[in-house]
Amino acid sequence: ASEMLERQVGQMARLVDDLLDMSRITRGRIELRKERVELAPIVDQAVEAIRATYRSMGHELTVTMPPTPVYLYADPTRLTQVVGNLLSNACKFTDKGGHVWLTVALEDEQAVIRVRDTGIGIAAEHLPGLFEMFAQVDTSLERSRDGLGIGLTLVKTLVEMHGGTVVAHSEGLGRGSEFTVRVPVLAAALEPVSPPAASARPSAVRRRILIVDDSEDGAESLSMLLQLAGHETHMAHDGRAAIEAAERLRPDAILLDIGLPIMNGYEVCSHIRRQPWGKSLVLVAL
Repeated sequence: ASEMLERQVGQMARLVDDLLDMSRITRGRIELRKERVELAPIVDQAVEAIRATYRSMGHELTVTMPPTPVYLYADPTRLTQVVGNLLSNACKFTDKGGHVWLTVALEDEQAVIRVRDTGIGIAAEHLPGLFEMFAQVDTSLERSRDGLGIGLTLVKTLVEMHGGTVVAHSEGLGRGSEFTVRVPVLAAALEPVSPPAASARPSAVRRRILIVDDSEDGAESLSMLLQLAGHETHMAHDGRAAIEAAERLRPDAILLDIGLPIMNGYEVCSHIRRQPWGKSLVLVAL
């Protein structure tokens, strides 16, 4: 049951994320957080995120990288999204036991990312409108339920925001397809970027935590999660009960919902802060 929940929630989160991204793009509210990055780790992250899906489909995934590092001025999260969407499409539209090739090369001061598959292919008349929003070339029930038809639109938009291009090619139905992304690289004269120093992670400490939420399911699931991490947890479901519990327990932290019956979270917070024991208490708004 937990595996099923994880799959379904993951799928729903991906669909919602795509819709939110397209909404931001159409309203001109999406911003790239560009930095100097190496392309290889971005590709690795996208591959690792999709590898389990490929295994479940029995696909073979072949990844080929250039012998030398390729540096870009790009948003690493968005480029990972681009590669991930192309790999996801290749997997979805290739029948079980297929083969997908992901190839990265350096050509004419451009990074070229190619995703080629042995899948269902694309008819010539469908190629021009492939990157339009909600376009779904294959409308068979077993495939259309897996997406909204905005993944390629998102890919095209994000690639163009990086000053690049994306094109699709197919020899026809049943003959696979290939998507080619080109983005400009940084000048080789620039110094390589040193990875940020890893900060030491603090050792786990058992905390006494009070969870205040009028949603009993929400409070209980959060309590279970924190208990799994080794913490002592207590719950309250309204503002007055929260104050009484805090006075009695003197917790290390309170996770405090704002919308509460009797007294809201702001009132609870103000009351606690007026107490000598509550002045430095960690309060986290839910």
